[in-house]
Amino acid sequence: MDFEILKQQIEDAARKAFLEVYEKHGAEEIYSFALYSDEGAMTVCPAANTLKVMENAEDDDALYYKYEPAEWTYEMEGADKEFDVICTQLRTELSKHDEDDQWFESFQAKLYSICIEVLEKLKNENFFTKITGKDIFLIFTVSDYEFEHEDLKNLIIRLNDNDYKNEYLDWMATWGN
Repeated sequence: MDFEILKQQIEDAARKAFLEVYEKHGAEEIYSFALYSDEGAMTVCPAANTLKVMENAEDDDALYYKYEPAEWTYEMEGADKEFDVICTQLRTELSKHDEDDQWFESFQAKLYSICIEVLEKLKNENFFTKITGKDIFLIFTVSDYEFEHEDLKNLIIRLNDNDYKNEYLDWMATWGN
């Protein structure tokens, strides 16, 4: 698999997904965007959420709903065809290496790294801010998988230069307490 081509496909799909979600739901004040995958490295999907949706969040769990892409309203919305092509390619590649654990671990790590690099590139280009006029919280996550605490902290710092970063890190400090 040519990871440079894959990276460009993910970047193009992420841009299109965000634009589509913004076009449909921009009035709801989009504050977040994520790319996420699964532990089997078979998918890459977008997610977004809005401040309007967050108005109804219960106080006790508000930060969880604010920062957990699996709970966001616009999960798997935008650039459907593009993400379907990406997921099909991933599954096809995985099927060629069914029993090779070492290959899989390398493939999975590379896919996750590419998703993070795409989000970082879009952040550094001010892609989201140019569209919304506001800071956007960015995250990469993996369903049914927990990043090491320090890795997640570094990811949040890498993808966010805004108040969301500080709030997320403060929230992280309460975990396990």
